[in-house]
Amino acid sequence: MGVLVCCDCFFYRKSKTKPNGKKPPAEEKKQYLEAEFTKVRVVDFDLKELVLLPREIDLNEWLASNTTTFFNLINLQYSTISEFCTGDTCQAMTACNTIYYWYDERGKKTKCTAPQYVDFVMSLVQKLVTEEENFPTKYGKEFPNSFDSLVKKICRYLFHVLAHLYWAHFKETVALDLQGHLNTLYAHFIVFVREFNLVDPKETCIMDDLSEILCAPVPPTPAPAAPSSPNSTPSPSSHNHVTER
Repeated sequence: MGVLVCCDCFFYRKSKTKPNGKKPPAEEKKQYLEAEFTKVRVVDFDLKELVLLPREIDLNEWLASNTTTFFNLINLQYSTISEFCTGDTCQAMTACNTIYYWYDERGKKTKCTAPQYVDFVMSLVQKLVTEEENFPTKYGKEFPNSFDSLVKKICRYLFHVLAHLYWAHFKETVALDLQGHLNTLYAHFIVFVREFNLVDPKETCIMDDLSEILCAPVPPTPAPAAPSSPNSTPSPSSHNHVTER
């Protein structure tokens, strides 16, 4: 999709009113919170272990690598339903009771559809992560002093896209049988930004109900029962014991 305006001149703000000043309608039933969907994952290991900073890796290198990966994965996930996200179906960038707007550098509000908003996000993030002065890849090149704020800005934008995917396009995601991929991506992203304090909790609170379900620690796997001795006497309940895996 083409970029309609220069992304460098925009930053986000959010509003809980529609463009015409009216409040958004009451929240619909959140299909993505139903157990039959939240239990679907691509992986079942503890994501907390996956996001921890390895001892031998520089923090900025770790943030840069993961941020770039999340950008690519979220961009790919959005592309799977992009044909359903149009100016007619998504006249505003919505997520729960929030509508996101773009403001220019002078504070002028710009009304845009969800696909336009996502286009702005992806174009801007693509520019940021590929600029050597922002995300250096050459040996000896230092990260800029503004790197931390850039990563936080990127993660905030990417969260908006994920929230919109759940709120406006979860039915299409289920129809494509991609809810497991979306759930795993979302949980991984939230655990990552929480670990490094990259997105203000006030920003992500609109999806706290989903986050608490998907990011709950994986319960420890029960240790297998020790084999009994051939001469041992079984306990009264041993014949009724069932091991769940």
